[in-house]
Amino acid sequence: MMQEQITQYTTEINTFHPDSAAELEAFRIRFLGTKGLIKDLFDQFKTVSPEEKRTLGKTLNEFKQLAETKYQSLKEQLETQPEKTALKDDLTLPGEGFQLGSRHPLSLVRNEIIDIFKRLGFIIAEGPEIEDDWHNFSALNFPEEHPARDMQDTFFISKKSPADSGEAAGDIALRTHTSSVQVRMMEAGKPPFRAIMPGRVYRNEAISARAHCFFHQVEGLYVDENVSFADLKQTLYHFVLELYGEGTKVRFRPSYFPFTEPSAEMDVSCSICKGAGCQMCKYSGWVEILGCGMVDPNVLENCGIDPEKYTGFAFGMGIERITNLKYQIRDLRLFSENDIRFLKQFQTEIS
Repeated sequence: MMQEQITQYTTEINTFHPDSAAELEAFRIRFLGTKGLIKDLFDQFKTVSPEEKRTLGKTLNEFKQLAETKYQSLKEQLETQPEKTALKDDLTLPGEGFQLGSRHPLSLVRNEIIDIFKRLGFIIAEGPEIEDDWHNFSALNFPEEHPARDMQDTFFISKKSPADSGEAAGDIALRTHTSSVQVRMMEAGKPPFRAIMPGRVYRNEAISARAHCFFHQVEGLYVDENVSFADLKQTLYHFVLELYGEGTKVRFRPSYFPFTEPSAEMDVSCSICKGAGCQMCKYSGWVEILGCGMVDPNVLENCGIDPEKYTGFAFGMGIERITNLKYQIRDLRLFSENDIRFLKQFQTEIS
Protein backbone atom coordinates (compact mmCIF):
# COMPACT_ATOMS: atom_id res chain seq x y z
CA MET A 1 0.00 0.00 0.00
CA MET A 2 2.79 2.43 0.96
CA GLN A 3 4.71 1.61 -2.20
CA GLU A 4 1.69 2.47 -4.34
CA GLN A 5 1.25 5.77 -2.50
CA ILE A 6 4.92 6.68 -2.98
CA THR A 7 4.70 5.89 -6.70
CA GLN A 8 1.57 8.04 -7.08
CA TYR A 9 3.08 10.97 -5.16
CA THR A 10 6.35 10.71 -7.13
CA THR A 11 4.45 11.17 -10.41
CA GLU A 12 2.61 14.15 -8.92
CA ILE A 13 5.90 15.79 -7.90
CA ASN A 14 7.58 15.22 -11.25
CA THR A 15 4.70 16.78 -13.18
CA PHE A 16 4.23 19.77 -10.88
CA HIS A 17 5.00 23.18 -12.48
CA PRO A 18 3.74 26.18 -10.45
CA ASP A 19 2.88 29.53 -12.02
CA SER A 20 3.11 31.52 -8.78
CA ALA A 21 4.69 31.57 -5.35
CA ALA A 22 1.32 30.75 -3.83
CA GLU A 23 1.12 27.48 -5.75
CA LEU A 24 4.66 26.58 -4.70
CA GLU A 25 3.82 27.25 -1.03
CA ALA A 26 0.81 24.98 -1.32
CA PHE A 27 3.13 22.29 -2.69
CA ARG A 28 5.49 22.68 0.29
CA ILE A 29 2.66 22.41 2.80
CA ARG A 30 1.18 19.37 1.07
CA PHE A 31 4.39 17.36 0.94
CA LEU A 32 6.90 18.87 3.41
CA GLY A 33 4.70 20.50 6.06
CA THR A 34 4.42 19.25 9.68
CA LYS A 35 1.13 17.63 8.73
CA GLY A 36 2.19 16.83 5.15
CA LEU A 37 2.20 13.59 3.19
CA ILE A 38 5.82 12.76 3.92
CA LYS A 39 5.24 13.07 7.68
CA ASP A 40 2.23 10.79 7.28
CA LEU A 41 4.25 8.21 5.32
CA PHE A 42 6.96 8.10 8.00
CA ASP A 43 4.26 7.51 10.61
CA GLN A 44 2.95 4.59 8.51
CA PHE A 45 6.50 3.27 8.15
CA LYS A 46 6.67 2.59 11.89
CA THR A 47 3.89 0.01 11.56
CA VAL A 48 5.25 -2.13 8.71
CA SER A 49 7.01 -5.45 9.24
CA PRO A 50 10.82 -5.62 9.61
CA GLU A 51 11.09 -7.34 6.19
CA GLU A 52 9.27 -4.47 4.44
CA LYS A 53 11.30 -1.83 6.27
CA ARG A 54 14.47 -2.95 4.47
CA THR A 55 13.07 -2.02 1.05
CA LEU A 56 10.62 0.73 1.97
CA GLY A 57 13.14 2.64 4.06
CA LYS A 58 15.40 3.40 1.13
CA THR A 59 12.44 4.21 -1.15
CA LEU A 60 10.92 6.55 1.43
CA ASN A 61 14.18 8.45 1.97
CA GLU A 62 14.64 8.89 -1.81
CA PHE A 63 11.08 10.16 -2.07
CA LYS A 64 11.69 12.73 0.67
CA GLN A 65 14.88 13.91 -1.06
CA LEU A 66 12.98 14.21 -4.37
CA ALA A 67 10.32 16.43 -2.79
CA GLU A 68 12.89 18.67 -1.07
CA THR A 69 15.02 19.00 -4.22
CA LYS A 70 11.97 19.80 -6.35
CA TYR A 71 10.84 22.48 -3.92
CA GLN A 72 14.24 24.17 -3.77
CA SER A 73 14.64 24.09 -7.55
CA LEU A 74 11.21 25.62 -8.18
CA LYS A 75 11.78 28.24 -5.50
CA GLU A 76 15.02 29.38 -7.16
CA GLN A 77 13.33 29.53 -10.54
CA LEU A 78 10.52 31.73 -9.28
CA GLU A 79 12.96 34.03 -7.46
CA THR A 80 14.98 34.57 -10.66
CA GLN A 81 11.83 35.17 -12.73
CA PRO A 82 9.83 37.68 -10.70
CA GLU A 83 8.15 39.08 -13.76
CA LYS A 84 6.46 35.72 -14.43
CA THR A 85 4.93 35.70 -10.95
CA ALA A 86 4.05 39.36 -11.17
CA LEU A 87 2.30 38.85 -14.46
CA LYS A 88 0.02 36.26 -12.89
CA ASP A 89 -0.75 38.51 -9.96
CA ASP A 90 -0.93 41.88 -11.77
CA LEU A 91 -2.82 41.85 -15.06
CA THR A 92 -2.27 45.61 -15.51
CA LEU A 93 1.39 45.07 -16.43
CA PRO A 94 2.27 45.50 -20.15
CA GLY A 95 2.60 42.40 -22.27
CA GLU A 96 5.94 40.90 -23.20
CA GLY A 97 7.54 42.43 -26.26
CA PHE A 98 8.62 40.42 -29.26
CA GLN A 99 11.31 40.95 -31.82
CA LEU A 100 10.26 41.82 -35.36
CA GLY A 101 11.50 39.58 -38.11
CA SER A 102 12.91 40.68 -41.44
CA ARG A 103 11.91 40.19 -45.03
CA HIS A 104 13.89 37.65 -47.03
CA PRO A 105 16.42 39.29 -49.39
CA LEU A 106 14.78 37.56 -52.36
CA SER A 107 11.43 39.07 -51.38
CA LEU A 108 12.99 42.51 -51.07
CA VAL A 109 14.50 42.34 -54.55
CA ARG A 110 11.41 40.73 -56.06
CA ASN A 111 9.24 43.56 -54.73
CA GLU A 112 11.69 46.17 -55.98
CA ILE A 113 11.69 44.65 -59.48
CA ILE A 114 7.90 44.55 -59.50
CA ASP A 115 7.71 48.19 -58.41
CA ILE A 116 10.05 49.31 -61.21
CA PHE A 117 8.04 47.59 -63.92
CA LYS A 118 4.72 48.68 -62.42
CA ARG A 119 5.83 52.27 -62.92
CA LEU A 120 6.36 51.40 -66.59
CA GLY A 121 2.80 50.14 -66.91
CA PHE A 122 3.41 46.40 -66.54
CA ILE A 123 0.84 44.31 -64.68
CA ILE A 124 1.54 41.10 -62.73
CA ALA A 125 0.48 37.71 -64.11
CA GLU A 126 0.80 34.33 -62.40
CA GLY A 127 0.37 30.70 -63.40
CA PRO A 128 0.72 27.12 -62.08
CA GLU A 129 4.08 25.66 -61.10
CA ILE A 130 3.05 22.23 -62.47
CA GLU A 131 2.76 22.58 -66.23
CA ASP A 132 1.94 20.51 -69.29
CA ASP A 133 4.23 20.08 -72.27
CA TRP A 134 2.34 22.55 -74.46
CA HIS A 135 2.66 25.57 -72.19
CA ASN A 136 6.16 24.77 -70.94
CA PHE A 137 7.74 23.74 -74.25
CA SER A 138 5.75 23.23 -77.46
CA ALA A 139 3.96 26.58 -77.65
CA LEU A 140 7.31 28.28 -77.04
CA ASN A 141 8.85 26.82 -80.21
CA PHE A 142 10.35 23.70 -78.56
CA PRO A 143 9.29 20.93 -81.00
CA GLU A 144 9.40 17.29 -79.90
CA GLU A 145 12.97 15.95 -79.84
CA HIS A 146 14.30 19.46 -80.47
CA PRO A 147 17.84 19.79 -79.03
CA ALA A 148 16.84 23.10 -77.41
CA ARG A 149 14.92 21.07 -74.81
CA ASP A 150 18.27 19.89 -73.49
CA MET A 151 19.00 23.48 -72.44
CA GLN A 152 16.72 22.92 -69.45
CA ASP A 153 17.08 19.74 -67.39
CA THR A 154 13.50 19.15 -66.30
CA PHE A 155 11.81 17.54 -63.29
CA PHE A 156 9.12 15.38 -64.93
CA ILE A 157 6.09 14.28 -62.94
CA SER A 158 4.24 12.04 -65.40
CA LYS A 159 4.01 11.25 -69.08
CA LYS A 160 0.83 10.64 -71.06
CA SER A 161 0.81 8.26 -74.00
CA PRO A 162 -1.09 9.08 -77.21
CA ALA A 163 -3.66 6.41 -76.31
CA ASP A 164 -4.63 8.05 -73.00
CA SER A 165 -8.30 9.11 -73.33
CA GLY A 166 -7.73 10.10 -76.92
CA GLU A 167 -5.64 13.11 -75.81
CA ALA A 168 -2.43 14.25 -77.38
CA ALA A 169 0.79 13.03 -75.84
CA GLY A 170 2.39 15.39 -73.37
CA ASP A 171 4.60 15.42 -70.31
CA ILE A 172 3.59 16.92 -66.98
CA ALA A 173 6.51 18.62 -65.24
CA LEU A 174 7.55 21.29 -62.80
CA ARG A 175 7.86 24.41 -64.91
CA THR A 176 11.38 25.29 -65.99
CA HIS A 177 10.58 28.97 -66.57
CA THR A 178 7.70 31.37 -66.09
CA SER A 179 7.42 31.75 -69.87
CA SER A 180 4.51 29.32 -69.58
CA VAL A 181 2.54 32.16 -67.97
CA GLN A 182 3.15 34.25 -71.09
CA VAL A 183 1.58 31.53 -73.23
CA ARG A 184 -1.47 31.31 -71.00
CA MET A 185 -1.89 35.07 -71.08
CA MET A 186 -1.68 35.28 -74.88
CA GLU A 187 -4.05 32.34 -75.31
CA ALA A 188 -6.65 33.86 -73.01
CA GLY A 189 -6.68 37.44 -74.30
CA LYS A 190 -5.97 39.83 -77.12
CA PRO A 191 -3.08 42.29 -77.56
CA PRO A 192 -1.82 44.60 -76.29
CA PHE A 193 -0.08 42.72 -73.44
CA ARG A 194 2.31 44.36 -71.01
CA ALA A 195 3.00 42.10 -68.01
CA ILE A 196 5.66 40.59 -65.80
CA MET A 197 5.51 37.05 -64.43
CA PRO A 198 7.32 36.49 -61.09
CA GLY A 199 7.48 32.96 -59.70
CA ARG A 200 9.45 29.91 -58.65
CA VAL A 201 10.87 27.54 -61.26
CA TYR A 202 12.66 24.19 -61.11
CA ARG A 203 15.56 22.60 -62.99
CA ASN A 204 17.44 19.42 -62.26
CA GLU A 205 20.84 20.99 -61.69
CA ALA A 206 23.68 20.30 -59.29
CA ILE A 207 23.52 22.61 -56.29
CA SER A 208 26.49 24.97 -55.97
CA ALA A 209 27.34 28.56 -55.12
CA ARG A 210 26.04 29.61 -58.55
CA ALA A 211 23.18 27.15 -59.21
CA HIS A 212 20.27 25.46 -57.45
CA CYS A 213 17.52 22.97 -58.32
CA PHE A 214 14.88 25.65 -57.67
CA PHE A 215 15.11 29.39 -58.04
CA HIS A 216 12.99 32.45 -58.78
CA GLN A 217 12.40 34.33 -61.99
CA VAL A 218 10.73 37.46 -63.23
CA GLU A 219 9.83 37.33 -66.89
CA GLY A 220 8.29 40.10 -68.92
CA LEU A 221 6.20 40.34 -72.07
CA TYR A 222 5.15 43.28 -74.21
CA VAL A 223 3.09 42.61 -77.35
CA ASP A 224 1.50 45.37 -79.43
CA GLU A 225 1.69 46.91 -82.87
CA ASN A 226 5.08 48.29 -83.95
CA VAL A 227 7.07 47.04 -80.93
CA SER A 228 10.80 47.06 -81.76
CA PHE A 229 14.10 45.90 -80.33
CA ALA A 230 14.83 49.53 -79.46
CA ASP A 231 11.80 49.45 -77.12
CA LEU A 232 13.25 46.36 -75.46
CA LYS A 233 16.68 47.93 -74.95
CA GLN A 234 15.36 51.19 -73.52
CA THR A 235 13.04 49.33 -71.13
CA LEU A 236 15.91 47.24 -69.80
CA TYR A 237 18.33 50.19 -69.63
CA HIS A 238 15.81 52.00 -67.45
CA PHE A 239 15.33 48.90 -65.28
CA VAL A 240 19.07 48.49 -64.61
CA LEU A 241 19.61 52.13 -63.71
CA GLU A 242 16.63 52.06 -61.33
CA LEU A 243 17.83 48.86 -59.67
CA TYR A 244 21.61 49.33 -59.47
CA GLY A 245 21.95 53.09 -59.78
CA GLU A 246 23.69 55.51 -62.11
CA GLY A 247 27.09 54.44 -63.38
CA THR A 248 26.13 50.79 -63.91
CA LYS A 249 27.38 49.64 -67.28
CA VAL A 250 25.22 47.51 -69.57
CA ARG A 251 26.00 45.44 -72.65
CA PHE A 252 23.97 43.17 -74.93
CA ARG A 253 25.40 40.03 -76.51
CA PRO A 254 23.77 38.00 -79.31
CA SER A 255 22.37 34.70 -78.04
CA TYR A 256 19.83 32.01 -78.86
CA PHE A 257 16.47 31.18 -77.31
CA PRO A 258 13.84 29.09 -79.13
CA PHE A 259 11.02 31.53 -78.36
CA THR A 260 12.70 34.82 -79.36
CA GLU A 261 14.36 35.99 -82.59
CA PRO A 262 16.63 37.91 -82.52
CA SER A 263 17.79 37.01 -79.00
CA ALA A 264 20.33 38.55 -76.65
CA GLU A 265 21.79 38.24 -73.19
CA MET A 266 22.27 41.34 -71.10
CA ASP A 267 25.27 41.83 -68.82
CA VAL A 268 25.87 44.47 -66.16
CA SER A 269 29.15 45.51 -64.61
CA CYS A 270 29.92 43.45 -61.52
CA SER A 271 29.06 45.43 -58.39
CA ILE A 272 31.04 43.08 -56.14
CA CYS A 273 34.49 43.61 -57.65
CA LYS A 274 33.68 46.88 -59.52
CA GLY A 275 34.89 45.33 -62.76
CA ALA A 276 38.25 44.16 -61.39
CA GLY A 277 37.32 40.46 -61.60
CA CYS A 278 36.05 38.01 -58.97
CA GLN A 279 34.51 34.55 -58.64
CA MET A 280 30.98 35.90 -59.17
CA CYS A 281 31.81 37.42 -62.56
CA LYS A 282 34.30 34.69 -63.45
CA TYR A 283 37.00 37.35 -63.41
CA SER A 284 35.52 39.11 -66.44
CA GLY A 285 34.07 42.18 -64.72
CA TRP A 286 30.61 41.41 -66.18
CA VAL A 287 27.65 39.39 -64.91
CA GLU A 288 24.82 38.16 -67.12
CA ILE A 289 21.50 38.95 -65.41
CA LEU A 290 18.86 38.23 -68.04
CA GLY A 291 18.00 36.91 -71.47
CA CYS A 292 15.74 38.76 -73.87
CA GLY A 293 14.63 39.12 -77.47
CA MET A 294 11.79 39.73 -79.87
CA VAL A 295 8.98 37.20 -79.56
CA ASP A 296 9.31 34.62 -82.32
CA PRO A 297 6.42 34.83 -84.85
CA ASN A 298 5.81 31.09 -84.38
CA VAL A 299 5.08 31.67 -80.69
CA LEU A 300 2.58 34.40 -81.51
CA GLU A 301 0.91 32.15 -84.05
CA ASN A 302 0.78 29.24 -81.59
CA CYS A 303 -1.13 31.51 -79.20
CA GLY A 304 -3.60 32.70 -81.81
CA ILE A 305 -2.02 36.13 -82.44
CA ASP A 306 -1.43 37.46 -85.94
CA PRO A 307 2.37 37.87 -86.33
CA GLU A 308 1.84 40.09 -89.37
CA LYS A 309 0.03 42.66 -87.25
CA TYR A 310 1.67 42.35 -83.86
CA THR A 311 5.24 42.18 -82.60
CA GLY A 312 6.59 41.98 -79.10
CA PHE A 313 9.55 41.49 -76.84
CA ALA A 314 10.16 39.20 -73.88
CA PHE A 315 12.80 38.96 -71.18
CA GLY A 316 13.55 36.78 -68.19
CA MET A 317 15.83 37.20 -65.20
CA GLY A 318 16.81 35.16 -62.14
CA ILE A 319 16.08 36.97 -58.87
CA GLU A 320 18.89 35.13 -57.06
CA ARG A 321 21.54 36.41 -59.49
CA ILE A 322 20.30 39.98 -59.19
CA THR A 323 20.15 39.72 -55.38
CA ASN A 324 23.72 38.40 -55.32
CA LEU A 325 24.90 41.53 -57.08
CA LYS A 326 22.72 43.98 -55.17
CA TYR A 327 23.73 42.75 -51.70
CA GLN A 328 27.13 41.30 -52.69
CA ILE A 329 26.21 37.75 -51.68
CA ARG A 330 28.63 35.23 -53.13
CA ASP A 331 26.75 31.97 -52.48
CA LEU A 332 23.09 31.61 -53.50
CA ARG A 333 22.70 28.53 -51.29
CA LEU A 334 22.36 30.97 -48.39
CA PHE A 335 18.93 31.98 -49.69
CA SER A 336 17.38 28.58 -48.89
CA GLU A 337 19.30 27.53 -45.75
CA ASN A 338 17.28 29.75 -43.36
CA ASP A 339 20.38 30.64 -41.34
CA ILE A 340 19.22 33.25 -38.80
CA ARG A 341 22.65 34.89 -38.80
CA PHE A 342 22.30 35.55 -42.53
CA LEU A 343 18.67 36.68 -42.45
CA LYS A 344 19.22 39.11 -39.55
CA GLN A 345 21.44 41.21 -41.81
CA PHE A 346 18.30 42.35 -43.63
CA GLN A 347 16.33 43.25 -40.50
CA THR A 348 16.61 46.99 -41.11
CA GLU A 349 14.99 46.50 -44.52
CA ILE A 350 11.56 45.73 -43.06
CA SER A 351 8.93 48.47 -43.15
